[in-house]
Amino acid sequence: MPERSRKRPRDPNELAKQLVDEATGKQPKYDPDAAKDPAAVALGRKGGLKGGKARAEKMSPEQRSEAARKAAAARWGKPGSI
Repeated sequence: MPERSRKRPRDPNELAKQLVDEATGKQPKYDPDAAKDPAAVALGRKGGLKGGKARAEKMSPEQRSEAARKAAAARWGKPGSI
């Protein structure tokens, strides 16, 4: 897995040290969004808010029903029941 996707150290000792340092004020609290561009985050959020509604408007009632049935099966059904 690439380094950029790791949120905290994987080694338990390093993680414990980081948590103690954060708790005692030796190190600032970890912020996963610190390296993200706020403009890009806002743009992605904006598109995400519009996407589902626009997709649902383009689908027929039968297609929406099928998509909902498939989602429910994935969420609540047995593995492999999709």
